[in-house]
Amino acid sequence: MADYCTLEELKQALRITDDIDDALLNRSIDAASRWIDGYCERTFTVASATATRDFVPSARYEPLYIDDATSIVSIKIDDDLDYSFATLLRADIDYQLEPINGRADGITVPFYRVLPVEDGYWPVWMSRATVRVEATYGWPALPDAVNTAAVLQAARLYTRFSSPAGVVSFGDMGAIRVSRMLDPEVEALLHPYRRRQLS
Repeated sequence: MADYCTLEELKQALRITDDIDDALLNRSIDAASRWIDGYCERTFTVASATATRDFVPSARYEPLYIDDATSIVSIKIDDDLDYSFATLLRADIDYQLEPINGRADGITVPFYRVLPVEDGYWPVWMSRATVRVEATYGWPALPDAVNTAAVLQAARLYTRFSSPAGVVSFGDMGAIRVSRMLDPEVEALLHPYRRRQLS
């Protein structure tokens, strides 16, 4: 899985000029990137080649949530439940891609939801994957907000190696401790990109 900031970006943010802690820095970057995946309930992989993936619809006429996709090649359904995926659906006749115009809550995002329209429907049978989507999965580019959040979160994780008990500094009022795992600025940067927020 891709990391959302580079070693050079993190070292620049921390004003580090040597290579002594590169291994710890890289681990912090990877941990921060995977944490962002979990918090946002999506990955921010940059789109490349097309791929085919199968999905399980929750209901016959409800929206189908798919992995983020910059473009859709085809959507097929297994309407006779024989694993053939023989029925090809037609864009704007059988289904509609969402978000409309690729924007949700004021930000540009890939397609992540498919709504059946007119004669469209999803075959539903227990937990069977009955919808096959060929698409270019991923994002056109890594959002700047996600990159910045990764730098901030990785820096926070890295500095914890110097403060295992959570103490980050001492002042006139005594020890200052890290009270939250999630930095408020990181939360503000990522909130618009949370999949739950956009649903």
